[in-house]
Amino acid sequence: MSDVIRLLPDNVANQIAAGEVVQRPASAVKELLENSIDSGALNINLLVKDAGKSLIQVIDDGKGMSETDARMAFERHATSKITKAEDIFAIVTKGFRGEALASIAAVAQVQLKTKVAQQELGTQLQINGSKLVEQDYCQCPAGTQIEIKNLFFNIPARRNFLKSNNVELRHIIDEFQRVALAHPGIRFTFDNNGSELFDLASSNLRQRIVHIFGNKYNAKLVPVEEETPILKLTGFVGKPEFAKKTRGEQFFFANHRFIKNHYLHRAVCLAFDGLISEGWHPSYFLYLEIDPAKIDVNIHPTKTEIKFEDERAIHTIIRTAVKHALGQYNIAPTLDFESQVDFIQPLAKGQTVSPPTIDINPNFNPFDSDNSAPKSAKFGSNFPVSKAANDWEKMFEGLPEIGEHEEQQQDLEIDEEANQRKSYSQIGRKYILTKLGSGIVLIHQQRAHERILFEKIMQSFENKNVPSQQLLFPQNISFNPADFETLKNMLTDLRNIGFDLDEFGKNELIVHGVPLFFDSNALGHALEQLLEEEKNHSHQLNNLGAQGIAKTLAKATGLKIGSQLSPEEIHHLVDELFACEQAYLSLNGKPIVVNLSLNDIDKNFN
Repeated sequence: MSDVIRLLPDNVANQIAAGEVVQRPASAVKELLENSIDSGALNINLLVKDAGKSLIQVIDDGKGMSETDARMAFERHATSKITKAEDIFAIVTKGFRGEALASIAAVAQVQLKTKVAQQELGTQLQINGSKLVEQDYCQCPAGTQIEIKNLFFNIPARRNFLKSNNVELRHIIDEFQRVALAHPGIRFTFDNNGSELFDLASSNLRQRIVHIFGNKYNAKLVPVEEETPILKLTGFVGKPEFAKKTRGEQFFFANHRFIKNHYLHRAVCLAFDGLISEGWHPSYFLYLEIDPAKIDVNIHPTKTEIKFEDERAIHTIIRTAVKHALGQYNIAPTLDFESQVDFIQPLAKGQTVSPPTIDINPNFNPFDSDNSAPKSAKFGSNFPVSKAANDWEKMFEGLPEIGEHEEQQQDLEIDEEANQRKSYSQIGRKYILTKLGSGIVLIHQQRAHERILFEKIMQSFENKNVPSQQLLFPQNISFNPADFETLKNMLTDLRNIGFDLDEFGKNELIVHGVPLFFDSNALGHALEQLLEEEKNHSHQLNNLGAQGIAKTLAKATGLKIGSQLSPEEIHHLVDELFACEQAYLSLNGKPIVVNLSLNDIDKNFN
């Protein structure tokens, strides 16, 4: 039998390794930015075209590489970070496996220019699919410039698996933000297709968060700081009132490396227990400084997952520190949600509170023709009681008597009106109740209204050019650069359903009108929810689409549980619900209408 096991060629081995390290353009961006940080750069510029499919370029002012190092950097398992196995457990830099550049060069066309500050000339390399095409001297500033063109040009199947430019750009922005947040002392810029998305000056952590996510975040942040023999914890958490229904800005960093850890995430959520409702997620930016020997960063090719020696103790420290920070800044739930706290004055020492009194006028008669008394006196003054208070029967003197025939006629008219229009009751400001035959019908008012809005929005998508109601005062809404770039891709869809809006300045929209069925007061909240859903779908590798936009807007602007409805509003809601194509199923596939027969009711009394 002939031998069948043989060594893979280097180019094939590199392509296989690239499948682990370079999953999409964002993966290459991450590796290149981390290499620039390891080089000691203070200024790093990122430029991409077509969401990184055509070009990814990173320029830094780091220490650069010699001619030999530049060539060796593209060999597999070539690294300056470790020399023996024990070094893996003392890693404080980013890249150390020696696979990134080799993997990228295996699936792209790469050009490198690099120069050490002490040298007059730099080195230029051109590599296509792991093959060295050119190596020469060049003029370039100190540092490194690397260009990656036509990613996956030699693996068409992998390129076909890439998503739309909007989705891929969202992933690149995510990676850029993670690196920029981990190193606030470095200046970063990010250009997409010649348009500047970010220009982040060197700053402290709080300023870096605000520069990335917008000025409104400055008021949302609560500082967290704790130092123990196990680790040093610093950073910020978002105030409970700014929690989101979708996963918001949640970042863990261990020794300046972004990590994902569900167990530690749970520790933060436990600290918010009782402060936010179930299903809502807090924002946090938490930095762990820990002895490198007590963590293992080598368990995943992308190094986003690490192993802790004592994870349970770290969990306890994080939960306690976050809870302490929230308590220290007086962030706690209040029992009275109705009181106007701005007007409550503290009592002076020894001061007592007098019980409230009510002044009434027992002699007040609304049918009295005497108008000499002041208007205010008719609705309650401190008048003495007289026997006139007992003459209430006089109020009804002179009123016409209702005959028996007239009573019967009124009863007939009431019965006729009741037959024409069903009687509805609102239960717990959540359900609408009516009688049907020998049973009852319950309608979930929130799900019903969301279904109505959803179908109206979908009809608008089909009709297009829907008229909008113009706002008396146009609204200007600002976004952070990443959110604005995401929202720009949805402007056409928003206009199709009746939004009259335009770009206005940098990272800002001006809204002139909204759809006829839309509450303009919910505009900011609706756009925020739309962005969150779009980002969530980007992570799930697909676009939100027309149905997703319609569903999100319907949920953001629909009636909420606890809304009090008038009888007319209830009738209108029910009429519109049963005019829908899918009147019985909510947007999440749950029931809107429940019929309870007499037998169903009887079962609860057995």
